[in-house]
Amino acid sequence: MLALFMKYDIVIVGAGISGATLAERFANTLQKKVLIIEKRDHIGGNCFDYYNTDGILVSKYGAHLFHTSYKDIWEYVQRFSQWIPYKHKVLAKVDGKLVPVPVNITTVNLLFNLSLKTEKEMIEWLSKNRINIKDPKNSKEAALASVGEALYKKIFENYTKKQWEKDPEELDAEVLNRIPVRTTFEEGYFSDTYQAQPKDGYTKLFENMLTNKNITIKLNTDYFAIKDSLQFDMLFYTGPIDQFFSYNTGEKLEYRSLKFVEETLDMEYFQENSVINYPNEEKFTRIVEYKHITGQKHPKTTIVKEYPSSVGEPYYPIPSKRNKEIYEKYKKEALALEKQQIYFVGRLANYKYFNMDQAFKNALDLFAYLMENKHIK
Repeated sequence: MLALFMKYDIVIVGAGISGATLAERFANTLQKKVLIIEKRDHIGGNCFDYYNTDGILVSKYGAHLFHTSYKDIWEYVQRFSQWIPYKHKVLAKVDGKLVPVPVNITTVNLLFNLSLKTEKEMIEWLSKNRINIKDPKNSKEAALASVGEALYKKIFENYTKKQWEKDPEELDAEVLNRIPVRTTFEEGYFSDTYQAQPKDGYTKLFENMLTNKNITIKLNTDYFAIKDSLQFDMLFYTGPIDQFFSYNTGEKLEYRSLKFVEETLDMEYFQENSVINYPNEEKFTRIVEYKHITGQKHPKTTIVKEYPSSVGEPYYPIPSKRNKEIYEKYKKEALALEKQQIYFVGRLANYKYFNMDQAFKNALDLFAYLMENKHIK
């Protein structure tokens, strides 16, 4: 505990992507003394992975898949790990059939007993089924404008209700706008230039990022319990923004969490794909089988069922009109603290969904901004 009473150049709350990236930059490029405070018992945030008791590499907080079209971000992450090419695909169990998601020609053919063969035919089918909504106001309207009512009912409506515990009409259009629609047979979930997984897992990547004598990491430590004893020049906060201000508007932001049920089976593989979604019948939203993602060879396999929850670790900001209004109040308070060299960075602090590459970029852009504008002493 004595180290907490030292004076640090930089204090970072949270050891996930945002916190680790900032710590690495300040320590390696500016030789600043950095303290990372992490309430969990590990680094890596929600990307943390580990070998379970059967020796299978799994992620504690759900699958994390790196993909980016930012060349500079790709070059940055390669400094800390070797990478294995991995192109992600998702299947969904609908009407007793496994169909590709995002929707493509195969999806439509399987679900509607059709035989579309060309992109032109797919575009024509979509144009006949889509509902003309020029400016979707919510996720239901976004889906109807994208794929039409039949596909919305089969694939998106119930899955969205399970995932968010809200009707799609209560969620901003951005939730379902994130899901692309293919007009070809392309099955890849992402279309980014670079798609890969770290050869030795994400935890090892973070260990490599944070290996510097200038970086001190305090795990199992609650920032709010020790904040009055901290001395620093700059502070970066990556946790829930409303928690930082102790909900002083009287309103708490909503977050969605997940519960993971892990099971190891005495078989080489359980399912034919890394991720299979269950939009309708089951209480869980999907089953993830990590060996498909890591390429690990093992006689057994581990599957993880994901159950959305309203309690637990905050994973996803819920993009509703109410939450956005509450966040804007906190954002004003956060911006005012920049005069004191206190900054808010990352998904929870910005109340915004970031892909992994966006989280790296967000932190690197902030560091570059502070450098360029001479905010760093």
